[in-house]
Order: sequence, then structure tokens, then C-alpha cells
Amino acid sequence: MIEGRHFQVAYVCDDIEAAADGFVKRGYGRKPRIFEVTRLADTPGGEVTISNRLCFFWYGDFMYELIQPLIDPIGMYDLAPDNGGPMRFHHTASRVDDWDGFRARVAAQDLPVVMEGAKDGDELKFLYIDARERCGHFLEFAWLTDQRWQQLKRA
Repeated sequence: MIEGRHFQVAYVCDDIEAAADGFVKRGYGRKPRIFEVTRLADTPGGEVTISNRLCFFWYGDFMYELIQPLIDPIGMYDLAPDNGGPMRFHHTASRVDDWDGFRARVAAQDLPVVMEGAKDGDELKFLYIDARERCGHFLEFAWLTDQRWQQLKRA
């Protein structure tokens, strides 16, 4: 299942500062702001709390995301294979325009949903599909308001 506008490649890292410094030293932008996000997510086993340290590198409308898991009750970030480097590829992300229509298409396809954060009134909704058997990695899909998109680009 691939749809939407691809806007992100994401990596898991054990030391987010070291991974971010690697980007900066190679001329990939200014030193980023690193911040912590904790939120509830729905999983096939029920609602869980996830917490990560994040930072973003933007190039126009394309983002590199670095993730340092803090609370990962389903072990989703542990599934990124170790490559001996400071970061491990984890997923790509696409932005969808119509969350309800997209969600109906997800329900009709055969790849499992691993984690979802989509509550009424949210300015950002996300969903991870386990596409490792098909393409070797997770697929994230996000719906967000234009205002939230602009806030994210400033992070």
C-alpha cells in the first residue's frame, strides 16, 4: 500500500546527538532542536504509551527524521536492523489528504497496522503499516492540518 506524498525517511538511533552531529558535520543543515514526544497509540494489543526523542532535518518539503526510542512497549523501533552505524533505517512516511478514506483503504488491504495515533480533533494523525515482507521496512502515513505541517517544518 503506497499512496500520498512521500515526505520523510526515518532512522532509529541509540544516541540522537551523535546521529544529528553526523548530519551537521556533512553539511546537511544547522544543529537541530532535539525534543521529546510522549503520546498514546493504538496497537493490535491495545493502547500503549510511546515516548521518543526526535529531531528533523528539512530540505524543502522533504524531512529526515531521527528517532531515539525511550518507551517502546511493542518493540517497534527494535525491529530496525543494526548496520553498525549511528543510525538504522526504519521507515518512509507519506502525507495523505483524506484520513477517513485512507483509513478505509487500509482496512481493505492485507498488510498489518502496527501502531496508530488518530483521535478525533487531532491536528496530526499517523499510522504505521508493517510492510517488511513486501519492501523491507515500515510505512508511515500521516494526515495533518496545514497549520500543523508548518509547525512541524519549524521544529
